[in-house]
Amino acid sequence: MKTKGSRKNKVNIVTLGCSKNLVDSEVLLTQLRGNQIDATHESKNDDANIVVINTCGFIDNAKQESIDTILRYVDAKEEGIVEKVYVTGCLSQRYKDDLEKEIPKVDAWFGTRDLSRLLKQLNANYKHELVGERILTNPSHFAYLKISEGCDRPCSFCAIPLMRGKHISRPMEELVLEAKNLAKNGTKELLLIAQDSTYYGLDLYKKRNLAELLKRLSDVEGIEWIRLHYAFPTGFPMDALDAMAERKNICKYLDIPLQHGSTEILQLMRRGTTREKTEALLESIRERIPEIAIRTTLIAGHPGETQKHFEEMMSFVERSRFDRLGVFTYSHEENTHSYSMKDDVPDKVKQERVDRLMELQEGISLELNRAKIGKTYKVLVDRKEEGVFIGRTEYDSPEVDNEVILNSKDYLRLGDFVEAKVTSATEFDLNAEVT
Repeated sequence: MKTKGSRKNKVNIVTLGCSKNLVDSEVLLTQLRGNQIDATHESKNDDANIVVINTCGFIDNAKQESIDTILRYVDAKEEGIVEKVYVTGCLSQRYKDDLEKEIPKVDAWFGTRDLSRLLKQLNANYKHELVGERILTNPSHFAYLKISEGCDRPCSFCAIPLMRGKHISRPMEELVLEAKNLAKNGTKELLLIAQDSTYYGLDLYKKRNLAELLKRLSDVEGIEWIRLHYAFPTGFPMDALDAMAERKNICKYLDIPLQHGSTEILQLMRRGTTREKTEALLESIRERIPEIAIRTTLIAGHPGETQKHFEEMMSFVERSRFDRLGVFTYSHEENTHSYSMKDDVPDKVKQERVDRLMELQEGISLELNRAKIGKTYKVLVDRKEEGVFIGRTEYDSPEVDNEVILNSKDYLRLGDFVEAKVTSATEFDLNAEVT
């Protein structure tokens, strides 16, 4: 068994959950290295004696994955492979007291806003001069840019405010500085993320200021694509679409989580809108930006969802013809308003509804993709896989959306843009010839 102090400390950061967690891990990595501490992200070698697990606590599957990961590293500690196990992130924020009792071998627990305390535990100081600096863990040609933290929305099913707290916008100057630093290091695409990006600026500037932020980021030299994620539909700032129309480097792409297509369920969800208002918003968005790709997410099986409500959602999807769609089964989360309702849709029925929605979406996606055959698009080359180059158009976000399988006689450099003509299409991919 290795003894404490037998080697110089090395920290391995393990990230679970969403892109927002990934950004937090990258900030931690940057701060540790700025303190001259040897740190890595998701090391494949068992050479780190300290492990920091950045957990997700969003839904049951994510919580279970986080707990399994913690237990795996606690076992590694018992075997002498690692010396210290620290846990941070959403699961830790939400269930710290319970987890401390259940998994006592973890050395310390930290919440989502405990970065300074975590750094102190790791013998590091928070360095303000590193604000705006970030070491990326994904390919450097794209980067997530977290524009705010927390959420003020009262959605009945969502536990995010319990884990992330109230909405706090990051100052525009700080975001522009970070974008400039990323661009200097080769980043060409910024993916704007938040718990609620449309709320941006209300706390700092007393108005929704997303449009101005988009324009300021659009002015950063070297940034060729800016992509907007997690735009809450209620109170959507339409001037953000004006910025999208004006600026060539703001992608004609919008990730707008709508969650349901029945007014009655939307009211139970406390979404502050109706199906009719949602459809009017979608129509307005498409009128302003006719070529826009709209991505959304829906929840199947919320308490009180009858077959009639579900069929309304099916009709809503059929009419709306979303370019991209993700569907989740409802997760009964403690301390949310929906938790006070009976979780009355059986798991099997929830999954059947997800499957039906996705089957419908596959047909829509295939039709939309086939309409692209013969057209030429600007494609960002993401990676090479099994001898084939794979990229994305401006209508696709990494990991969640369609990809373009590129046929090229020449070698393509990752992170470069190419022009490619679509030759064939499947439900979720395009095949294209580099021109």
